[in-house]
Amino acid sequence: MKTLLTGGAGYIGTHTAIELLQHGHDVVIFDNFSNSHLEAVRRVETITGQHVPTIQGDVRDQYALTDALTQHGIDSVVHFAGKKAVGESVSQPIDYFDNNVNGTLVLLRAMQACKVFKLVFSSSATVYGTPSYLPLDERHPTSSTNPYGRSKLMVEEILADVHHSSSNWALTVLRYFNPIGAHPSGCIGEDPADIPNNLLPYIAQVAVGRREHIQVLGNDYDTPDGTGVRDYLHVVDLARGHVKALERLQHLTGPELQTINLGTGQGHSVLEVIRAFEQACGKSLPYIMAPRRPGDIASCYANPARAQELLGWTAEYDLATMCADAWRWQSANPKGYRG
Repeated sequence: MKTLLTGGAGYIGTHTAIELLQHGHDVVIFDNFSNSHLEAVRRVETITGQHVPTIQGDVRDQYALTDALTQHGIDSVVHFAGKKAVGESVSQPIDYFDNNVNGTLVLLRAMQACKVFKLVFSSSATVYGTPSYLPLDERHPTSSTNPYGRSKLMVEEILADVHHSSSNWALTVLRYFNPIGAHPSGCIGEDPADIPNNLLPYIAQVAVGRREHIQVLGNDYDTPDGTGVRDYLHVVDLARGHVKALERLQHLTGPELQTINLGTGQGHSVLEVIRAFEQACGKSLPYIMAPRRPGDIASCYANPARAQELLGWTAEYDLATMCADAWRWQSANPKGYRG
């Protein structure tokens, strides 16, 4: 079977492409390169020793999607394409709904036209809103505190309606917690196009000298040290979760909709992550306290039992390894792919 990865040149997409290729799958990357680099795809090819067909196109372009699905004989889709920053979504909600929600509708329309009915969707733990209990399992009520999370929740609701409308669709929704780290080779990693919106790439850029200090966004949360607590997950573990989910879908003969958390089940605070990265890079990192970011919550970590039950998947890497791999990438590529 052959799988189209929308947004496949991005951080999670490239790591997933490697894992899929190494497990014997054929992949095609579809990406508009708005926050990704062709060089990352070249490095995927170097790591795997395989050619990766790559199409530059926007997920809101139904003609381009239809052409990609038909010309490459696509059987399944992993849908990564979308904007992903909580803070940015608060200031740019229209862009987020256009890209994330409208883009998914266009993709579904193209898939339906081409009779491609197997989809793994990249969702987020932000759909749980403010937790009413921890750890978060898939039965937890959904809500949202920001437009990014709302866009993911809207897509989940759309997929549920699509599933109920037809017996053709086999759909898996993966709710990510907080992916960090990099491929152990140091050849690919997270390389935001602008100022990083996520904690780890910001820390890494401070460590490599690209930025002066880390901003800790809020130190008055109801957590052990006052800083936000999140479930940080190695991006390679996350990528392997996609392989498991896709292989399960490919063996299904009937319709299905499953929602599955991908996380470690353990929370770490911002200050814990900074200390772990200091151990990885061997130096102290300056940080300052700043106000909370709009839309953020105090604590969020997963109950990953369902992933073990349905996919046979559990996270393998600890925080020290995540930080060591992220530092290996950033220190070898101080300017990212631009270098």
